[in-house]
Amino acid sequence: MVAFSLPANSRIKQGKTYPAPAGAKRVRTFRIYRWNPDDGANPRMDTYEIDLDTCGPMVLDALIKIKNDVDSTLTFRRSCREGICGSCSMNIDGGNTLACLKPIEDITGAVRITPLPHMAVVKDLVPDLTQAFAQYRAIEPWLKADTPPPPDGERLQSRKERAQIDGLWECILCFCCTAGCPSYWWNGERYLGPAVLLQAYRWIAESRDEATGERLDALNDPFKLYRCHTIMNCTDTCPKGLNPAKAIGAIKQLIIDRQV
Repeated sequence: MVAFSLPANSRIKQGKTYPAPAGAKRVRTFRIYRWNPDDGANPRMDTYEIDLDTCGPMVLDALIKIKNDVDSTLTFRRSCREGICGSCSMNIDGGNTLACLKPIEDITGAVRITPLPHMAVVKDLVPDLTQAFAQYRAIEPWLKADTPPPPDGERLQSRKERAQIDGLWECILCFCCTAGCPSYWWNGERYLGPAVLLQAYRWIAESRDEATGERLDALNDPFKLYRCHTIMNCTDTCPKGLNPAKAIGAIKQLIIDRQV
């Protein structure tokens, strides 16, 4: 695998061009990053001219159109097409987002599509998320409680307690924020990154969880947590409108409060 770390305005070798069919009236150009670990060739940008009258309105629709009808070798992840699974995260028009939520008409000129930046690439638009998910597992993202549950029901929350995890549970682990974080670019092996830290705070804020102290102790580390420098790229790029930077700040404040 190779690491994709070129900024959006960098030049990569121009590859093949696939022209639109004759008679197409609403043609848009898509320039897509291509790299195959099996052919020994350098990365390139292939150009596809797509008739928008023959595909749906989102960037993912165009990618599926290309895959099905133009170039079956194009590789990308996708699943739900509804902004729920996080599979189709990639860099589109210079920003990390979900292809299924990005309207083509919101983009001026050619649509430039590359993998999530500063992550190893498996093939084409598929990033290697092995490290990111290993870090997610490391925060033990499940309910911890020594107190047995009620024998005749569930562990209950008040409405106010339930509201404490709003803005946290909605994270779909697309890692757009993590891939946009400069601190993660340079310290990714030790810094957990904004997506994982937001998930960590989701369980710290969970009223039914009884391991808050244990979780805070595990995060109180110069690299796991404190490599965050509040650059705010994570919040700016989140396709779900969440605020990882706020969650990270809340963790830091809780650690300070315990030490006072």
